[in-house]
Amino acid sequence: MEQIRFDDIEKLRTKVSEEFGPWGCEIEVTQDMINKFADLTGDRQWIHIDVERAKRESPFGGPIAHGFLTLSLLPALRAEPTFQMVGYGNATNYGAEKLRFISPVPAGKKIHARSRLVGVEAKPKGTQTTTEIAVHVVGDDRPALLYTMLLLYHPKR
Repeated sequence: MEQIRFDDIEKLRTKVSEEFGPWGCEIEVTQDMINKFADLTGDRQWIHIDVERAKRESPFGGPIAHGFLTLSLLPALRAEPTFQMVGYGNATNYGAEKLRFISPVPAGKKIHARSRLVGVEAKPKGTQTTTEIAVHVVGDDRPALLYTMLLLYHPKR
């Protein structure tokens, strides 16, 4: 696998792409996961946890995952990178440019994700990358979630 130093801005910019990379692994979003997430966060809205009511009253025909549950699964959904960034001390989540919950993730469905590097910028404290990630219910063309993530790669101390 190609290795690129975190501070080689020009080389990293060659990896910026209009095209998404390969799909990562698939994860089933179970009702149990949804219930545990509701317990952890306190978001116990019936559309997520009341299976029978969601079947009767929800426009989605059953319970759906919390958007933030889907977002929290990103580390487990990541595809193998097409290159490896090396030479940095640590990387920190620097925030988000955009986060959209576009379509629901029904309980019991599998999801997968793919990403693309959309920007690289030298910053006083390191190198900032901007990556767009699309999470889809397996088989659906329309994404469930679009997230533009900012990471800051710091030099070794």
